[in-house]
Amino acid sequence: MYDKLFSPFRIGGLSLKNRIVFAPTTLGLPEEQLIAFIARVARGGTGLIVLGDVSARSAPLSLYSRRGFDRYRRLCDAAHAGGAKVCAQLHLTDSSFRPLLKYLPQMLTRKIGPQDMRVLLNGTVRDTVTRMPLKDVERNIRSFGEAAALAQRAGFDMVQVHGDRMCGSFSSSLYNQREDGYGGSPENRARFCVEAVRAVRASVPDMPIDYKLAIRQESPHYGNAGVLIDELPVFVPMLTEAGVSSFHVALANHGALSDPIPPADHPYFQGEGCFFGYCDAVRRCTRLPICGVGGLSSPDFIEAQLAVGRIDLVAMSRQLICDPEWPVKVAEGLPYRRCIRCNKGCLEGLQRHQGAHCIFERE
Repeated sequence: MYDKLFSPFRIGGLSLKNRIVFAPTTLGLPEEQLIAFIARVARGGTGLIVLGDVSARSAPLSLYSRRGFDRYRRLCDAAHAGGAKVCAQLHLTDSSFRPLLKYLPQMLTRKIGPQDMRVLLNGTVRDTVTRMPLKDVERNIRSFGEAAALAQRAGFDMVQVHGDRMCGSFSSSLYNQREDGYGGSPENRARFCVEAVRAVRASVPDMPIDYKLAIRQESPHYGNAGVLIDELPVFVPMLTEAGVSSFHVALANHGALSDPIPPADHPYFQGEGCFFGYCDAVRRCTRLPICGVGGLSSPDFIEAQLAVGRIDLVAMSRQLICDPEWPVKVAEGLPYRRCIRCNKGCLEGLQRHQGAHCIFERE
């Protein structure tokens, strides 16, 4: 039972024991709690764990600092000890705090909350991308390659280039208003992310590279960064030629967090596999492996999608936060806790600076 879900799979030269991926997630947990959680997910049977928010730029807890490097090495060791492979999601922020310094008093007194802050930060993206000097564009591209080399040294098995954040904002005609070779046509807007992938490939030639392909849509409008569906025939071949090994397909961000992390009562993304339509569009452009995500918890549904080749890998976050032993329990036919997509303990816990948890975790 569930032969496809639990069958081995290869991405580039990397062998995975099954098709289950822990999706890149901002967890907001203290270091020891984070390591313990990653270890539990690995022991629970997940084949690949993607660690989100691995900055490609030097920062206190980044791969570039001794403390940050040691932290990531411990996380890799914890994943490997549990039998999982581990991937670093490399990203660069596309927003600027400097224009928001005038709001500091309201932030300190909590008159401006986390969601308000998010809206304000997203409002800085267009200027950040459009006005970035060419030398900074080139430096940021190089940083992806530098960070990939550090990730390999820390013990990561593969890297994911985050196609949202800065890569996604350069890709988006809503944010990218540049008039040079990095703006305008889809081919030009793809240039930043393509060159970031090339920098990674040159730095770690034998390492698999996943690309988180952030899709935005109109009618209705969801997502602001990322790529429109009708631009995929431009972006996907260019990324493939640059060295991408696989695609992780999801909704673009820079809107309400409840869109890319939709609750069960979302007005548009209600069903299980709610982003798989984007996978279908990407599939028409490539034969590379595709990882699908979107409110997944039913092994029967997932097995059916894998069986028809709609996706090659399945990524989940909230279900594995709800029950990190979901893979083992499904494989052994045991009862498991099922995520109800309420977003109460995970997303809302993160926004309250309490870390991502599940409301059922103490039951």
